[in-house]
Amino acid sequence: MTQLSLATVLAEGARRYPGKVAVIDGPQRITYHDLWEQARSCAAGLQQLGVGPGSTVAVLIPNVADFPRVYYAALAAGARVVPVHLLLTAEEMAYILRDSGTDLLVAHSSQLETAVTAAHKAGVEVVSVGPRPDGNDTPRRLEDAAAAVEPLRSYVSREAEDIAVVFYTSGTTGEPKGALLTHLNLVMNATVNVFDANEVHVDDVVLGCLPLFHTFGQTVGMNGTFRFGGTLVLLARFTGEAAIELMVRENVTVFHGVPTMYIGLLEAAAKAEKLPAPRLCVSGGASLPVAVLEKFTETFHATIYEGYGLSETSPTATTNQPAFGTRAGTIGHPVWGVEVEIARAEVEERIELLPTGTLGEIVIRGHNVFAGYLNRPEATGQAVVDGWFRSGDLGTKDADGFITIVDRKKDLIIRGGFNVYPREIEEVLARHPGVVQVAVIGVPHDVHGEEICAVVVTDQELTADELVEWSKERLGKHKYPRRVRFVDQLPMGPSFKVLKRELRRTVGGQ
Repeated sequence: MTQLSLATVLAEGARRYPGKVAVIDGPQRITYHDLWEQARSCAAGLQQLGVGPGSTVAVLIPNVADFPRVYYAALAAGARVVPVHLLLTAEEMAYILRDSGTDLLVAHSSQLETAVTAAHKAGVEVVSVGPRPDGNDTPRRLEDAAAAVEPLRSYVSREAEDIAVVFYTSGTTGEPKGALLTHLNLVMNATVNVFDANEVHVDDVVLGCLPLFHTFGQTVGMNGTFRFGGTLVLLARFTGEAAIELMVRENVTVFHGVPTMYIGLLEAAAKAEKLPAPRLCVSGGASLPVAVLEKFTETFHATIYEGYGLSETSPTATTNQPAFGTRAGTIGHPVWGVEVEIARAEVEERIELLPTGTLGEIVIRGHNVFAGYLNRPEATGQAVVDGWFRSGDLGTKDADGFITIVDRKKDLIIRGGFNVYPREIEEVLARHPGVVQVAVIGVPHDVHGEEICAVVVTDQELTADELVEWSKERLGKHKYPRRVRFVDQLPMGPSFKVLKRELRRTVGGQ
């Protein structure tokens, strides 16, 4: 069988560019040689803790150098990686640990409070990385396990179709699902992003401000940068001011971000003494308003290449590319080796491709399409039909091959680049004793793209502030509703389903 490991991305970087700086994390400047040596050392430590081929290692680490160390260590040990969203509650985290069959949770010391609670709920062992935590009653440290043994000589060989990473997304039911990405999926996606879609050079410096637990930041940002031998400058918490300051100080030439970040950069630019001069900017995660794109180009004298992808497509499926030119308001052309077409949305049992210019569902086929949802064959069968992945997004493809997203087929909310599914929030809010009925919708927001709004029918005295505070304790920071509207009844259709399009029309503009 064909052998391929995602760990190769860093291993080859160390072989080709050993003395070059791979990661900048505050005062730390870590070369490719040293980062790979540290990863191999951590991999040996993981083996001491029982990790090996077939194991599942969950990673709860912010954007610091420990993330790539542990990520590539787990891959080098032959395990699959489950990146965990830093904003989840302990209960949400425990669900992912249980569902993924996690054997070991590696948590940064700054995240231990939530990690220990979640691991206890899930019955999973947890070890820490990073600064030594205070107190005696703390988990074992991965660094201590690694120090007791010799580093691995190299990475454990894997088959190309073995699962490398499990990204948790949510389905239309709101229940998080594990999207299975293979070594081939992720190596190819990183490769085509940097060698075909975008023009990058070995001396490029990339700002790593997208969360590394997220598929965009991980595959396009981290893996992509290491694939071509660039330098990744990590920013743990994004603000426009901090990003501009860091970009200027480190001479950043490549920026990857979601629309919220571009808006933040524009706001900070008005007060900045000096602006950076990025050569390449890539936007994804949500639709970028054309006005923002135009203002950014005017302010920073840089072209933004807007793209499109999903966790299930590794993620990149399309992007505006120098080879085809750019067109504002579109998501460009498919990346190398990937087909993207428009299919009849209402026909679910087969793929019926539509003529140029016709509105339909965006469908994707190629090396980037995932291996399925973990332990959910029915959901996988609904998502992948005739070899095509059904995105659930509606769009068009013009005569020049440019693809445009028109609307979402489902009720997905994209807040600040993060996917949020209304049903999951509704299930939680419905448990409040004062909530009789609830529907969650996305409403326009200048900064986040969309904000989460709960439309509630209640039978008692209940204020919006009370419900927001209640939900903050039970939902991740990116999920709880910031807006609450009370109504006497929800609009219903003939089949007694809530008409969310009507709610968006009547409530969305308030």
